Amino acid sequence: MKAYSIDLRERVVAACALPGVRIYQVAAQFRVSISFVDKLLCRQRTTGSVAALPPSGGPAPRLDPAGRAQLLVCLGQQPDATLDEVRAALAAAGGPALSRTAVWRAVESMRWGRKKKAFTPPNAIRSGS
Repeated sequence: MKAYSIDLRERVVAACALPGVRIYQVAAQFRVSISFVDKLLCRQRTTGSVAALPPSGGPAPRLDPAGRAQLLVCLGQQPDATLDEVRAALAAAGGPALSRTAVWRAVESMRWGRKKKAFTPPNAIRSGS
């Protein structure tokens, strides 16, 4: 979703400055939400600017470079381990406690091929008996 333009933001603030005008009227006139107008006026009062806030980029990853190195060692020691086993091995090696999803994301971002060992059941009939 893109931010509203500076031009629209300035026109909304100018319309709100007119005497006797209510926020809901300005919101209807410019086809924006009432909460947008309210937040825009609050931002103008506190910072003096009506510009959009920069994108935050999301939360920082839980696994730092040292933790990624520990994860790589754990994967190298037991390449066919399940995510829960990798999680337990990482915690036992002194790494951070992660959820199964966080381990999966880290393994995916490292482009680690998780090929499981082929299961071969024992033969039911022995030859030569």
